[in-house]
Amino acid sequence: MKRARKASAASLVNAVLHRAVEDVRTFSFARESRALLSRKSLVGAASKTANHGKSSAGLSVDHRLAALPPAERLGILHSHPTWLVERWLVRFGQERTLALLEANNRPPRLSCALNDIDHRDEIIASLAKSGLRVGPGVLLKNAFTAGGASVTRTPAFVRGAISIQDEASQTIPLLLDVQTGERVLDLCAAPGGKTLPLVRAAGPAGLVIAADRHSRRLRATRAQFERLRIETRFCSRAALAEAGGQSVALVELDAEQPLPFRAPFDRILLDAPCSGTGTLARHPEIRWRLKPGRLAEFQRLQVAILASALEALAPGGHLVYSTCSIEPEENEDVVKGVLSGLKRVQLVPKIETALALAPHLTSGIDPATLLDASGYFRTVPGANATDGFFAAALKKDEN
Repeated sequence: MKRARKASAASLVNAVLHRAVEDVRTFSFARESRALLSRKSLVGAASKTANHGKSSAGLSVDHRLAALPPAERLGILHSHPTWLVERWLVRFGQERTLALLEANNRPPRLSCALNDIDHRDEIIASLAKSGLRVGPGVLLKNAFTAGGASVTRTPAFVRGAISIQDEASQTIPLLLDVQTGERVLDLCAAPGGKTLPLVRAAGPAGLVIAADRHSRRLRATRAQFERLRIETRFCSRAALAEAGGQSVALVELDAEQPLPFRAPFDRILLDAPCSGTGTLARHPEIRWRLKPGRLAEFQRLQVAILASALEALAPGGHLVYSTCSIEPEENEDVVKGVLSGLKRVQLVPKIETALALAPHLTSGIDPATLLDASGYFRTVPGANATDGFFAAALKKDEN
């Protein structure tokens, strides 16, 4: 890198290498642990033969593992921290937890979003011509799976006709049900994957603002939008009134603070910063970096951002709060905590959320199966062939 005078790429290379090492460690440890379970300890066997007794040293590895508490045993076998397994056992039970652990250790499906929906057949044909194996999505009409070759090297990806994005992630902006001409705020927008459906739905008469706290993340978002052929510009607060059309206004702001916009928004998407426990197959390093106390820290941040966002929501407007976490502290607990102090905001009824989602789903998928009794959208690895996501659709009273 230095010889090529590309020092700026060094951090990227280091990150890629670090991720590769973490992946190898994660999957190797799980594989070795399963092997240990099935064979006897040579030391223990020799000691048992010599002593003709049942000393603890003579116990086989599988017996010693079996003697451990369930959370610790499953954590060893599936390379997860005990505290995380323990809380999942309480919430999901052993069978669902086991399915979740196994899903987290499998390579995730490569799911893609079809951005140019008017040329679906042509795009799929071109991908097949490029050597990809293309299959249907499991949830969405405009999603598909791909394998066998590099998606990012295809002409369809380069010109922005497709994007790589998990199907649960693709579903989140659809829950907002944006209408033509509406004012839309994507409050934690980077890296921008959920913004395109908002722009497409709002149309030329609408206004879409993509905001983020960090300028570097906004620059990365802008690069993503350039590939997608979406016109963007960085806007000061004073210039926001002039933004609109088929373009996205990029704004740097701290969403924990009162938002700087003069006019409220018809639709707000808040894909909040979170622990990411729904994405451990994609990011195995999270399981070891995350500590129990971080969930409370994320919750404090999420409550502050949600409360700030609701202040900017117009009467009659809708907001979708989402995370890629499967932990209740970051999901329903945040929503319930914020709504408990507000009289004019409530959950969108389950039937309305289902109706908004239904047109986008593949044949045979009942939207009600993706919503719990309260109307929250949920996916969990092991139960769904996607990452784990949570979303709550909220609305503000007209008066």
